Amino acid sequence: MEFQDFTTKKEVLPIVHSERLNTTSSTNLTSSNGLDGLETEKSYDPFEVRKVQHPNSDIGAMVHLLKSSLGMGILAMPHAFKNGGLAFGMVGTLLVGFLCTHCVNMLVYSSHILCQRNKIPSLDFAGTAQLAFQSGPQKFRAWASLAKMFVNGAIMVTYYSGCVVYVVFISASIKQVYVQKVVDHYVASYFTLDVRIYSVMLLLPLVGLTIIRNLRTLVPFSAIANLCIFISFGITMYYVFHDLPPIQDRLLMASHNQLPIFFSTIVFAMEGIGAVMPVENSMKHPAHFLGCPGVLNISMFIIVTLYAVIGFFGYFKYGNETQGSITLNLPVEEILAQVVKVFIALGILCSYGLNIFVPNEILWQMIEHHFREDWRNRAQHFFRITVAVVMVSVAIALPNLGPIISLVGAVCFSTLGLFIPAVVETVTRWEDSLGFCNWRLWKNALIVVLSLGALLSGSYTSILEIVDTYGGHAS
Repeated sequence: MEFQDFTTKKEVLPIVHSERLNTTSSTNLTSSNGLDGLETEKSYDPFEVRKVQHPNSDIGAMVHLLKSSLGMGILAMPHAFKNGGLAFGMVGTLLVGFLCTHCVNMLVYSSHILCQRNKIPSLDFAGTAQLAFQSGPQKFRAWASLAKMFVNGAIMVTYYSGCVVYVVFISASIKQVYVQKVVDHYVASYFTLDVRIYSVMLLLPLVGLTIIRNLRTLVPFSAIANLCIFISFGITMYYVFHDLPPIQDRLLMASHNQLPIFFSTIVFAMEGIGAVMPVENSMKHPAHFLGCPGVLNISMFIIVTLYAVIGFFGYFKYGNETQGSITLNLPVEEILAQVVKVFIALGILCSYGLNIFVPNEILWQMIEHHFREDWRNRAQHFFRITVAVVMVSVAIALPNLGPIISLVGAVCFSTLGLFIPAVVETVTRWEDSLGFCNWRLWKNALIVVLSLGALLSGSYTSILEIVDTYGGHAS
């Protein structure tokens, strides 16, 4: 059986049995490659043998990481603070941010350990989960294939669903602003443009983004998306900081019944773990990804800071009137508020390429062997165009899909972002490196409990939203 990185299209050495894995010599790589402290065979450094066709710079990797977590979720942060309170919300955001960062570090570091042990240049998310079980203790090996299928399935469901929501969100945003006033005015005598029509209009740019096959080409789009988010963030803060009310009018801690909604919103908004391994595998200098400061830690510091600031001051400004998206609190008749909607929609559109890239690479790797080698290039183009058409078609058929996607996100992100990294690190280090008194085992057990709590609370909240949305329609 062979492992392949989804972004590098290279052959790797086959997995070897655990008898060989446990007989590696106790020599350490130098700190210059970012993997110091890992036991490995002298001659093998996965970073040196990793071949990437279109490598990303550190800045490009950081741009992608920022975009993977800075999306529509940041607009919901004031609503999260409404369900947490000013003081509890700030502390909770910082703690969840630290936890998410730690889990990503665990996943990537475990991947590095497994690459060294097995002489493999790189692993994706699902490959890391599979190899952790397959090369671990005998009692865990039967779970290897299931671990890979589960991770791949969860990533595809989550990201494809999210892309459908992106299409609906962009279409609704375009219809709400100036385009509606111009277009609807001139065609109103013939027919009314439904939001679904705007989804059809998006098909061409979405196809263009979907057929991009490497992350380096997507860097400018992620950069534009980040710029749009930051501009929207700045304009929103302009409204938020204007005429702030007395702070004593706001809760420092909300009711305990509201706290599950706070945590589920934070975890859903902040997690972008599905894009982490493709970004790390595509780097020109992968040793710069982890460590202090490191690309990952710098990116997560920026993300957590922005989330905390907009959440705190958004709730501080609007209190109990805070909407699910902070943009809904802005005065709709003002030009600047319209600009925010336009830039948010443009930012989400530009980030579509990165989000669709992740599940497309997984699914293509599953089906490409069905095509003759001389046909694969054309087949992949057809496959990607078909995916774009399907995303738009689902958005047209189910424009109220949002609550269902929230349920998918609550289940998948709490599992992918917290549960899987904790389990993978535990299995990877099971035999010789769980630490003094097995502290890593106890730490990861706590993370598993927290992930299950986030899954249950998020699912409960989403199900209530689904009942409210579709029950209301039914009535």
